[in-house]
Amino acid sequence: MTAVLPDAEKPATPAGPKPKSASTAAKEGLTGHVASAVALVIAIVWTVPTFGLLVSSFRPEADVKSNGWWNFFTDPNVTLDNYREVLSGGSGGTGLGENLINSIVITIPAVLIPISLATLAAYAFAWMDFKGRDTIFVAVFALQIVPIQVTLVPLLQLYVDPPFNLMPLAGRDAPAGGLYELWLSHTIFALPLAIFLLHNFMREIPGELIESARVDGAGHVQIFTRIMLPLMAPAIAAFGIFQFLWVWNDLLVALVFSSPEVTPLPQRLVLLVGERGQDWQLLASGAFVSLIIPLIVFIALQRYFVRGLLAGSVKG
Repeated sequence: MTAVLPDAEKPATPAGPKPKSASTAAKEGLTGHVASAVALVIAIVWTVPTFGLLVSSFRPEADVKSNGWWNFFTDPNVTLDNYREVLSGGSGGTGLGENLINSIVITIPAVLIPISLATLAAYAFAWMDFKGRDTIFVAVFALQIVPIQVTLVPLLQLYVDPPFNLMPLAGRDAPAGGLYELWLSHTIFALPLAIFLLHNFMREIPGELIESARVDGAGHVQIFTRIMLPLMAPAIAAFGIFQFLWVWNDLLVALVFSSPEVTPLPQRLVLLVGERGQDWQLLASGAFVSLIIPLIVFIALQRYFVRGLLAGSVKG
């Protein structure tokens, strides 16, 4: 006869540790002591040059040109002459106020236009079924590998002498170099990445939500405006910050397509040093003047920026 042991007397089965998922292992690795120490070292190395630039912006010209910024701590000498000269224009005689306004006028449309077009295109690629959709999306994605430098001369030729006898953007008798050329160029360069990122974000939205809206009689316009846009706010804000910083700090496109009437701030900063480079000590002060507005934009949209970067990483 086989004896049946009570539940309390049954030998306990040793329970082994549960296997960790890949996401849990990655989270533990990125939040460990070693990872935190590495991140701290990287943050310090990244911050020291910026701090040195800030210190140099308040040092007199003679000190800037004679020794390094770290000598400020042994012989502190603070002045606002660099900022006064930057705002008054330095040796060029023209302040940065007009160039600051030019950068704002260039940057805001260059951010809003590609976002508006990319959200519509991303919705079409993600939730509308049409012939050749996948092929066109791959072609748009492949445009990201085209170097900007390769497109500058063809674009400039199209602006000056457009095909089909179209009117040039700047007028028949005016050379290219207005705001329209800058807006279109930045839009063209931003659209492939914007469509790719927003498309991937849209595909993470549950399809049941879209089907429920269609059952209730909603069309594509209502689904896009009432469902997609509110849910896409973090992704749009994240890309908007990247695009704003890229356009605001751009020098290459501005050198090719801008005119003296619409010179942006980065192009003007290069001219601050003078024809012979004698005023290069003003670059530190000019850099921090140009940093103010991007810093305000980033702080204002920081919470959306973080949510946009993490969007799609966790399903729930």
